[in-house]
Amino acid sequence: MRPSRWAIAPATPEITEAIANETGLSPLLAQVLVNRGVESVDAAQVFLDPDLVQLPNPIAVFEPLTLTLELLEKAIAENTRIGICGDYDADGMTSTALLLRALRTMGANVCHAIPSRMKDGYGINRRIVDELFDDGVRLILTVDNGIAAVDPVAYARDLGMTVILTDHHDIPPEIPPANAILNPKLIDEESPYRGLAGVGVAYILAVSLGHRLGFNQIWRPLLELFTLGTIADLAPLTGVNRRWVKRGLELLPYSAIPGVRALQQVTGLAVGEAGNNGNGNGNGASISANGSGTNNGAAKTLKPEAIGFRLGPRINAVGRLDDPQIVIDLLTTDDAGVALERAMQCEDINQQRQALCRQIEEEAIAWVERQAVDLRDQRVLVVVQPGWHHGVIGIVASRLVERYGAPVFIGTFEPEEPDKIRGSARGIPEFNVFDALHYAGDLLGKFGGHPAAGGFSMDAANLGEFIQRLSEFACKTLEAEYIQPLVAADVQAAIAQVDEELFSQIDMLHPCGIGNREPVFWTPAMQVLGQRKIGKDRSHLKCTLSDGTGQIEAIAWRRGDDFPLPEWVDVAYRLTENEWQGNVTIELNVVGFRPAEAPAPAAKVNQPVAIQYGDRTYVCGYWQRDGAWELRIRNEEGNILAAVEGASEGLLGRSREEAKAIDLTKPFFRGLIEEAKAALD
Repeated sequence: MRPSRWAIAPATPEITEAIANETGLSPLLAQVLVNRGVESVDAAQVFLDPDLVQLPNPIAVFEPLTLTLELLEKAIAENTRIGICGDYDADGMTSTALLLRALRTMGANVCHAIPSRMKDGYGINRRIVDELFDDGVRLILTVDNGIAAVDPVAYARDLGMTVILTDHHDIPPEIPPANAILNPKLIDEESPYRGLAGVGVAYILAVSLGHRLGFNQIWRPLLELFTLGTIADLAPLTGVNRRWVKRGLELLPYSAIPGVRALQQVTGLAVGEAGNNGNGNGNGASISANGSGTNNGAAKTLKPEAIGFRLGPRINAVGRLDDPQIVIDLLTTDDAGVALERAMQCEDINQQRQALCRQIEEEAIAWVERQAVDLRDQRVLVVVQPGWHHGVIGIVASRLVERYGAPVFIGTFEPEEPDKIRGSARGIPEFNVFDALHYAGDLLGKFGGHPAAGGFSMDAANLGEFIQRLSEFACKTLEAEYIQPLVAADVQAAIAQVDEELFSQIDMLHPCGIGNREPVFWTPAMQVLGQRKIGKDRSHLKCTLSDGTGQIEAIAWRRGDDFPLPEWVDVAYRLTENEWQGNVTIELNVVGFRPAEAPAPAAKVNQPVAIQYGDRTYVCGYWQRDGAWELRIRNEEGNILAAVEGASEGLLGRSREEAKAIDLTKPFFRGLIEEAKAALD
């Protein structure tokens, strides 16, 4: 079993109980809200219903937005050709498609260009500027890139072109000489717009321009594209992202975009009839000048993981391995036949991506095991091999972080320049990837990124010194104890509490993602009743678990090498539904295992059972301690009441070390103990 470090959020019973009572949430999920920084009843109500708060008008927040709208209005009125320069990831491609749809609807003379991942690398460059200029473009509008493109923007301005930058990446020391720049990193850190991805900036621009020009009903397909791009880009699902993604997830099953419907079809997602929940003419919803809107309710709602694990990867795969134009066609065509053809191409390319990822991951793991790298000494893992496709090595880097719990820098030699290396980096919470790259910056050709991830290129001759420099930085900034996978759990639960009601209530916390992760429960000392490897390559683990209060099936993706598990384990997990032959059951999606001590054979007089006392659920059982039988009753927050037969005083706490003495003769405790005894007898 892989070693891991566990971080279990502390219980806050008083706040949790207040939130649960006022909102109707399970106390388990009320504790999850507290863990997310929602620490009052009022804050919880706003979290569950974001529309309770009025958003500020983006024109008042983004100072250059007024000038941007004026420039675009003038260009449309004068039929000036507008060139959108996007990017080859899901954020950039959905942003490009969003603005193409919006500007065409408003009568703009518009085209687009996306750099080649293989030939150009990220962002606008002089070649794209020349191509757009030769095509008659006189206004360049970037999406999801441009904030660091000083030279290409200056070059475009020298040619007499107008340049508007819309981006969301960190602000560099030198800002390009654009006519206008829209970037949420330039606004107040507390603003609800601060966490927008590139597609979010494009959405605000398109909707604001639509209102200015009288196109007030264009919002629906744009909101769908905003939702796809925001989730696929792993933008934080807080602020306006949470508010708008929540609405977009209601629209997507009934998408107004043929390409989205086709993509759902080929991925096996249920597709509703377009137009059942509002339509492209705006009959089902309205949108205000500040980008807010109301939705009349859908029969079904997609969950973020449907995008994060099914739709998003198929869009991203195209940008990694093939021509982004496939996705642009998919998301802008109104021809159902073309849409299905492009969706099938996305599916085929994604299968290629999956095969490449499996191959590279297996080769990388084999290399690490052969090298016997001491990660607690090196504190960072650097893997560089020839023949790998650099379009997917970033995905493999994330998988290696998950496996080894260390920062990972992975690279491959350029096919046409074997003396050059291009790579990707992924970090852990305690390690800053961008700072590490900057520490070795003099050895690199280009590099960029943020604390969690980055990219770099360099001469192959510098590889040895690069590895040494990264290890030096890691040893200065990262304690050895952090070099193992992190399992972060929200709240302890008994399997008796894991039911359809709890699972359905999780929807109230959606959309979940970055900044609002899916709830992670944990249950101690679960007995492994059965286990087996599954999957084509037997890389996953399926098991049957019991904690005495109930029995449940669990799936541990990519944990086949943990087989066989010991008989007793602590388990951290998310909840998921499993549908098989028409039957739907709740099962555990395992986040982490750790060995647990087996109860002493004589410890259990009765199998632990769940009871209801008042409006709460408890789990109780008899255990032997110091020659006496002790009744233990655990509540939903993990606090345990321990009472010896005949004693008037007991202990209450999460562990015996921190437990406090309490009076068992008080009516509440006396009644609870009597209820537990009756159930056990």
